[in-house]
Amino acid sequence: MGIRVLGTGSYTPAFQVTNEDMAKIVETNDEWIRTRTGISNRHFADKETNLSLGMEAAEKALEMAGISKEEIGVVICATITPDNIVPSQACMLQKELGLPETVFAFDICAACTGFLYAVHTARSLLCSMPEKKYALVVASEVLSRVTNFADRNTCVLFGDGAGAAVLQASTGEEGEGSVLATDIGSDGSLHDL
Repeated sequence: MGIRVLGTGSYTPAFQVTNEDMAKIVETNDEWIRTRTGISNRHFADKETNLSLGMEAAEKALEMAGISKEEIGVVICATITPDNIVPSQACMLQKELGLPETVFAFDICAACTGFLYAVHTARSLLCSMPEKKYALVVASEVLSRVTNFADRNTCVLFGDGAGAAVLQASTGEEGEGSVLATDIGSDGSLHDL
C-alpha cells in the first residue's frame, strides 16, 4: 500500500525580511547570503500564530482535495515551535477546522524532516486503519521566535510558514502518483553542527 496526495496548501505571513534587513541585525550582506543559500528574503509571523499558519495551509489543502472535513481520519502536525505543548497543535487544528472528534490527532517533532516523517507516519496509519480514509498532514513553524539572531550562519536561513497535504491510502491501481515506499533514517552524530 502506498499513498496519494489529493490536495496541498501553503501559507506564509505577509511580513517579509530581506537580506538587507538581516544586515542591520547581524554582520552579513545580501551577496554573502545569496551565494551560500540562494535566499533573498524570508517571511516572519507578525500577529500570526503557528496554529493560524497551519490552518490557512490546511484549508487550502482540503479545498484542493475536494473532500469534506468529516472524512478526515488522521491529523498529524509536524512542528518544533508549537504555540503550546498541551493540547497538541494537531488537536487544536481538529478543533479549529471543525473536524470530527474521531480524528486520530498528534504532533511530531522532527525538525527539517518533520513533514516527511509525518507523511510516512500518515501512510502507515492509513494502511493499518482502513476505517480512516484520509489524513491531513500539516507542517508549520514560527522559527523567527526561537532563532538566535546573533548567529549569522543560521539566522539568515529560517522563516515562518506552513504547508499541508491531504493523503489517501492507495494500492497504486487508482492511477498514477502513488508513493509506494519511503527510505527514512536518522544520524544524530552531527548534532553539534
